[in-house]
Order: sequence, then C-alpha cells, then structure tokens
Amino acid sequence: MGYPETFEGFAVFSSDTWSKPKRREYTPRPFEDCDVDIKVSACGVCGSDVHTVTGGWGGCPYPLVVGHEIVGTVVRVGPKCKTGVQVGQRVGVGAQAFACLNCPQCAEDNEIYCRHQRDTYGSAYPDGSITQGGYASHVRIHEYFVFPIPEKLVSEDVAPMLCGGATAFSPLYRNGAGPGKKVGIIGIGGIGHFGILFGKALGAEVIAISRTDAKKADALALGADGFIATAEKDWAEKHIMTFDVIVNCANSSKNFDIASYMSLMKVNGRFINVGLPEGDGFKINPFSMLKNGVLFGFSHIASRKEILKMLDIAAEQNIKPWIEKIPVGEEGCGQALSRCHANDVRYRFTLTDYEKEFA
Repeated sequence: MGYPETFEGFAVFSSDTWSKPKRREYTPRPFEDCDVDIKVSACGVCGSDVHTVTGGWGGCPYPLVVGHEIVGTVVRVGPKCKTGVQVGQRVGVGAQAFACLNCPQCAEDNEIYCRHQRDTYGSAYPDGSITQGGYASHVRIHEYFVFPIPEKLVSEDVAPMLCGGATAFSPLYRNGAGPGKKVGIIGIGGIGHFGILFGKALGAEVIAISRTDAKKADALALGADGFIATAEKDWAEKHIMTFDVIVNCANSSKNFDIASYMSLMKVNGRFINVGLPEGDGFKINPFSMLKNGVLFGFSHIASRKEILKMLDIAAEQNIKPWIEKIPVGEEGCGQALSRCHANDVRYRFTLTDYEKEFA
C-alpha cells in the first residue's frame, strides 16, 4: 500500500532470530494533531537496539523495528504543531517519542523523566499500537521530540549523536563539566567516545578510563588529556580524590571495582552512570562513598533543550564521531546488530542508503 497508509521497516520477530531482521510492512498509529511524519535518510545503531531485540533488558513486543538515532526529512506536519517544524526540513529524532508536557518534570525541562513518556520504539500507545523505530522508511513522532539539524552537520555523523551523543552530553552538561573541571570517562565505546568529544567541547580536562591500554591511542586521538588503565597494579593510587565528575559509560558490571572508582572523586564529586548492564548491576558498600561524600547517580538520555544545545556545540566546534556506514536492508541491519553485539565497531554504526532501499 505504501506511505501514508503504511510504513516499511526491518523488524526482529523473536529473540531467537534477533540478528536476522526481515522486511515488514505495517500500519503506523493514527496521525494526531501534534504529530510529524519523517522520511528517514539515516539511522544510528545503538547498543539499546541490541539489548532490546535479544531480550537482554526483558520482554520485547515482537515484531519490532528498532532504531532511535534518526535523521530524515519532514513530509507531514500536524495542524497544532507549535515548534516551527516544516515540511521539507531536515530533522532528527532520539530515543523519546512522547511525554505529557504538563507535569512538573516536563515543566522543568525534565521530560525524559515524565511518568507518561514513551520510547521511540517498543512503547505502547493507548490504542494498543507499538512505537516503531528508524530501521524504516518513515517514523511518526510527537513534534516536541523532533529536532532541527544545523546545516553544518552531516546526516551520517549527526545520527549517532541523537542517542549515544545525547546520553553522554546530558550528564556532563548537568553536572558542570567545563573549564577548571577534571572529568573521567569510563568505557571507551559508542557512548564513551562521545563523552571524550563533548567533555573537551565543554572545556573540561578529560581523562579516559578503560580496563587495558588497548584503546589508549584512540582515546588520545579523540582529544583525551590522559588515560588510565585499570588493569595495572595500584592504578587508582595516583588519582585519589582528583576528579570532579566521572561518567560511567561501561556496559558491563563484571569485575567492576567500584570502591576504587569511588576513591577517585573529590569531596562531593559526582559519579554518574549512563551504561545499563544486563543482569544484577552494581553492588556498593556505603563505606566506599563515605570517605569523600561521593554523589552517586544515573542519567537517562537528554532533554529537548539539551539536545538542541548539543547540536549547536557540535556544529560550532565541528565535532565528528567515529562512524562506519552500513547500507540499510535485511543484510545490513543484521550485520550491524551482530557486530554491535560483538563490540566489533569503532565506535558507532550509521545505516545509510535509505533512498535506494525504499525507493
């Protein structure tokens, strides 16, 4: 049938076949007054996509089209849209598709913590329809979560910023990373490499922290001012109580010596987690946090206000993530998911060639 009645995408049908998405035509939820339809031109591949389709984060509403780092062109705008979005405009979409915009959280630019928020894929609407993501011809999103893309930014580069970049930027920005501050980034992967890029862009001294020195050259090339390998004996000793902020981007809590990390923080330093390991997560002894009054917390993606700020900084400072492009399709989506699962990427994938696939 085709747009606007139906969209096409590459869906995963079960946890047993997560690496073999199949092309599927589906009916989007009904178009509402504040909705925007976007014809997709690029989509980043996020670790969240893998955790979701494998069932690692729990139940998944199969069949599901994932992808929440979306860039495309607006093809339809609802009659009550107020953000200025226009047909023909290049825009981006991140990991959130809806919030009530009326609650105290939303009023304070914390819509990511709205009790009624819905994800870009895998969330249910009142009519029972399930949100579908950007491994697809089109997406339908509430206008508030549609972001104009600065002209200077290349679509393939900006796509991974819309979740991976935003997830790193928000805790840095909210917790005062900037001139005169020392920031640590744990885990030099898809999110962590953005942590280095945006930490430096905000003016902080940035130290990359990883288990071994295998990624030391990459971290320094990304702009890190220093590197710590935690496999080395007494690795923490020289750095005790020297960090203002540490953002933990690691996606595994196995053998994670959290007490040693706590010792790195200045008094009331902030240790913020953005990685979401599968399994039981961290076990923390309160005494490891008492000695320096560590503030231990978590951060969830980024608000509209923060994403717009991040995109402006990326354009002004010509920030370019390290990406590999893969043509969208059954083979390409399966390859990207499989390699992401195996950590075989430096450091983000972007699906491209949408015009060819969905001509």
